[in-house]
Amino acid sequence: QVRLVESGGGLVQPGGSLTLSCEASGFKFGHYIMWWYRESPEKYREMVAEITSLGGTRYSDSANGRFLISRDMDKSTLKLYMSALTPDDAGVYYCNGAIHMVDYWGQGTQVTVSS
Repeated sequence: QVRLVESGGGLVQPGGSLTLSCEASGFKFGHYIMWWYRESPEKYREMVAEITSLGGTRYSDSANGRFLISRDMDKSTLKLYMSALTPDDAGVYYCNGAIHMVDYWGQGTQVTVSS
């Protein structure tokens, strides 16, 4: 049974940093491309970062240079390090994977950027 469980969200001041985690289970974690998405009241879910099975990465324009997506293979955990955060980065962050041709999402973790 595929499960994705996000954690690490919270309140952070503008300019601060935060690391999100997504614990994956029920599939061979390293074999699939994985994504982080953000959902905010202004926008539907938008892709923030992507990591392929070979470790290649891709970022949205707003995340490029400030965010870093990675995998901890020992813990089957997808991570997103976010720095220089602004209020525009706020929202619910979801990890996503297309596992066995089925789209899976976690429950999301809330990130609030405010002073």
